[in-house]
Amino acid sequence: MCVICGCSNTGTNAAVIEGHDHLHSHTHGPEGAHSHDQAADHDHVHIDQISGDLHFGAGAARVSVPGMSQARAIKLETDILGANNQIARKNRHHFESHGVTALNMVSSPGSGKTTLLCATIEALKSCEPSLHVAVIEGDQQTSFDADRIRATGAPAVQVNTGKGCHLDAPMVAQAFAQLHQHHDAEQHHHSHADARSLLFIENVGNLVCPAVWDLGEAAKVAILSVTEGEDKPLKYPDMFAASKLMIINKIDLLPHVLFDVQRCIELARRVNPSIEVIQLSATTGEGMGAWLNWLGSAMTPADPNDMLRQRVAELEAEVARLRNASAEQPTHIRSPA
Repeated sequence: MCVICGCSNTGTNAAVIEGHDHLHSHTHGPEGAHSHDQAADHDHVHIDQISGDLHFGAGAARVSVPGMSQARAIKLETDILGANNQIARKNRHHFESHGVTALNMVSSPGSGKTTLLCATIEALKSCEPSLHVAVIEGDQQTSFDADRIRATGAPAVQVNTGKGCHLDAPMVAQAFAQLHQHHDAEQHHHSHADARSLLFIENVGNLVCPAVWDLGEAAKVAILSVTEGEDKPLKYPDMFAASKLMIINKIDLLPHVLFDVQRCIELARRVNPSIEVIQLSATTGEGMGAWLNWLGSAMTPADPNDMLRQRVAELEAEVARLRNASAEQPTHIRSPA
């Protein structure tokens, strides 16, 4: 899992997230070798005696890291995500103080995120020309997507993660600062007095790791294209459990692919009963009106009762996810000696 940085030792492993410097403190034996957790290697794997299937996510940490115990993996994840979440809270406060609604756009590669964002920006220019829209683009390499966004006239900052498989809160904080510096240089007006503003954060294409990383966003929006298969919500439940909205994209291709829309929605709501669903085609424009209406609602300040209902819905989604994971746990299992 991406929050485990790979040092399979019993020493301290601290991620200095503020500056993106990673400090590794190792414990060495008398020969200078790393000291490893002797009982760590796959002590939690479950093997289905009938099919032979291996289940490496059945331990307490729900992830397998060679040479690392489940307790150690949980500790590292807690430490690293905790540091990230401190920055995420600062991001959230910063966004709110600027009147910015930040949306974390998540999906697998090729779902049509950038095409959807370009179409959304063009549509908003027509229906809400005074609305300020900006984009933070995440990819491992290239500025292709940011260049496409900038061609619409909207400001964009590219964040290349190198080997990283997701954006994190410090990356978003620095990118947001770059947006403001660029706006000042270009004499674009944006102040704390602005009533509303949209910030789209297009995450790295990945249906696994971005699910657990809070960027300070108001909501995660999962984009699923009909070319990917309707079973994705159960294959990648954490992402759909964490998302407020699922967009089923490329519906213009439905006559040409095998994709059961209703089953996809049913599976998504099995892991997240409160998830909202919009079907659209960024290419033809079908369904874009529903998406723009949803954006308008997302930018409307929520009252305390709405926030309480949202929290209840999030807890219900988590309970549903845990029940689903328990139901899918193999009944005929054994642990290696």
